[in-house]
Amino acid sequence: MNLEEKTLTSETVFKGRIITVKKDVALLPDGNKASREYITHPGGVCVVPLTDKNEVLMVKQYRYPYSEVVLEIPAGKKDIGEEPFTTGKRELKEETGATAKEYIDLGELYPSPGYCGEIIWMYGAKGLEFGKLNPDEDEFLEVEKVPLEKAVEMILSGEIKDAKTQAAILKIKLLIDSGKF
Repeated sequence: MNLEEKTLTSETVFKGRIITVKKDVALLPDGNKASREYITHPGGVCVVPLTDKNEVLMVKQYRYPYSEVVLEIPAGKKDIGEEPFTTGKRELKEETGATAKEYIDLGELYPSPGYCGEIIWMYGAKGLEFGKLNPDEDEFLEVEKVPLEKAVEMILSGEIKDAKTQAAILKIKLLIDSGKF
């Protein structure tokens, strides 16, 4: 069965600094038409940085849409045309002050494919060396070291709610347990 939809018309409803909201009319596989509202985003990158003691460097920051402080791994928006790996190294340095000797590609994550075209590229990092934090001017955060086992428990108990953090930490845990990282 053909499941693909074809865009017939496309309208930009809102264009902001980070996102664009679109409203399209699509031709469905059965020949009918449907309205499709969605968000475009340049994409993001996250990194699971592991210390020599198997601790995850995490950041606490206020997340405005949820009106709460969220514990998550270092991450940030990819600049247009920038390679995801370059973004990951930049965000790790900016948010934690760390650089890594070794990285592993953890794949891509579609955070909410029902209405958003964002892709998040995920990496693991180890062999950390520490320098000075350099967060963006509108970014206020605290760095926290969380043992990997505790981070997994926090995911399972619902304390860590961020999707990219959950997926990337659980992937790292499985790779470590299988001897692949």
